[in-house]
Amino acid sequence: MTRALVFAYHNVGYRCLQVLLAHGVEIVAVITHDNNPTENIWFESVEKLAGLHRIPVMKPEDPNTPEFIFAIAALNADFLFSFYYRLMLKPALLAAVRQGAFNMHGSLLPKYRGRVPINWAIIKGETETGATLHEMVEKPDAGRIVDQTTVPILPNDNAHNVFQKVTLAAEITLNRALPDLINGTAQMHTQDLTKGSYFGGRKPADGVIDWRESGQNIHNLIRAVAPPYPGATTSIAGKPIIIIKSLLAPARFTHNNPGFLNVSSERCIALCGDGRMLRILEAIIDGKLVEEPQLPIMIGVGVYPLAA
Repeated sequence: MTRALVFAYHNVGYRCLQVLLAHGVEIVAVITHDNNPTENIWFESVEKLAGLHRIPVMKPEDPNTPEFIFAIAALNADFLFSFYYRLMLKPALLAAVRQGAFNMHGSLLPKYRGRVPINWAIIKGETETGATLHEMVEKPDAGRIVDQTTVPILPNDNAHNVFQKVTLAAEITLNRALPDLINGTAQMHTQDLTKGSYFGGRKPADGVIDWRESGQNIHNLIRAVAPPYPGATTSIAGKPIIIIKSLLAPARFTHNNPGFLNVSSERCIALCGDGRMLRILEAIIDGKLVEEPQLPIMIGVGVYPLAA
């Protein structure tokens, strides 16, 4: 029987662990994280899934210590899999298994290597992304590609919509690739790293809207950081709000007065830096979710300055 170590977290970790179990892989240990108490926990628990199947769970602060690597090597695993595990795994740890270490990444490598690839893909206006199973090497997200699955990013998809698609793509990719990996017949190909870039993490402050940007760029930011992420922030006449859903008006409707919000009795229209107009469909004001029909009541009919 094939034996695997699984480093996993989040929904992709949960679903990919289920794929391994469905294929009869013996999971010798699951390595995961404690949840961050300051983080919005909206995803499935890998730890609970492991407990359901009576799989030993480890949560080391640093998985790269000599002591932990020694303990891992003693488990005599064939494979190491990393599914959205958040800590870097160094070469000495990757070498502690017999048949290789493999990671599931939430983009179409070599594009969007690094952190939060789904959010970055939306911000950059991509129309597709996906999941890639690749060999783990010292450099992050740079190893040979085993398999990948593409999903569309529709014009009004937010990050949660796309994450759900990528989770399914990860499940499909692993399910398809696993038999060849186990049999030693997987055909892997080297990445051309010149065709993609590495991206870092994002902070809530990165969600502040600059109304001098184009309407498309602002719309992309709003949907890329919409809940369960922190949201895109601005202020209306000095009052802070979080915009969580928008709709870009057709290009033929333009203006020449960026940085203002025009609130009628029916609609809230933000004026962007390139002359495009953006309908505000949902926002959080004073901690409450407000939809477009209620926005004029909350804000008042009129024209208001918008600011970061």
